[in-house]
Amino acid sequence: MRLADASASIDGATQLLGIIGFPVSHSLSPRMHNAALGALGLDWVYVPFPVEPARVGQAVNGLRALGVAGANVTIPHKTAVLAHCDIIEPAAERCGSANTLIVDDGRIVATSTDGEGVAAGLDVSGATCLVLGAGGASRPVVVALADAGAATVLVAARRGEAADALATDLASVAKPCSVRALAEWPPSAATDVIVNATPVKDQALVMPTPEHQVVDLAYHSNGVPTALIAAAHEAGCRRVIDGLEFLVRQGAVSFERWTGRAAPIDVMNAAVRGAGADAGGG
Repeated sequence: MRLADASASIDGATQLLGIIGFPVSHSLSPRMHNAALGALGLDWVYVPFPVEPARVGQAVNGLRALGVAGANVTIPHKTAVLAHCDIIEPAAERCGSANTLIVDDGRIVATSTDGEGVAAGLDVSGATCLVLGAGGASRPVVVALADAGAATVLVAARRGEAADALATDLASVAKPCSVRALAEWPPSAATDVIVNATPVKDQALVMPTPEHQVVDLAYHSNGVPTALIAAAHEAGCRRVIDGLEFLVRQGAVSFERWTGRAAPIDVMNAAVRGAGADAGGG
């Protein structure tokens, strides 16, 4: 583990945080959060926890048993973790997905900061939005867009039945916004907003135009733009939020929930933006 402060040591007083996913080796969350913790002089450390799907329950219970202060949750566990939590906050309950766990007096509290990571950077009032993907990452995006005033959210996925199920599940939660599934794949880009909530990085599933606002939750850990982000910049889109900006936005909210301290946004952004240079661009 490479800490933000090379002189830092881990001992019995160090507070532990982490990220649960499978895989997690690519995640920049440890780099980002350790930089933030170091900047504030906190005796905390954030580590990756690779957890196979069959062991999600054991992993969540392990947080409690080991005295871990909290964790992020990433693909493919954002929905599955809810069954193993003691308290599900409204942000997670409404969308049926959690990306943040807080251990509070032995209880596992689930919440979601993903929606704040998307909606805060967009102007979606009255807009028609296209969400690519129907997994746990898509759910908070749909709800956040609806809460921000979108008129319509269209969900498209390679498996049409998954898109149908998600749209049906969230239709009542998102009112008065209309949530509908699209039958075609890949879908049309005839919308105002495009959000990629799939893991696809090397293919632009739709081609944006200058009028679009574009968000890609996926990112390359070396900082190279995904295919969708590259296409959005080339098209001169109205607003472009790449996966690194999204990571910092949602991560800052999680950080503040765990530590009770204001997140050092500039430090977090520098940590993830500098990852590619430190890795030699590879």
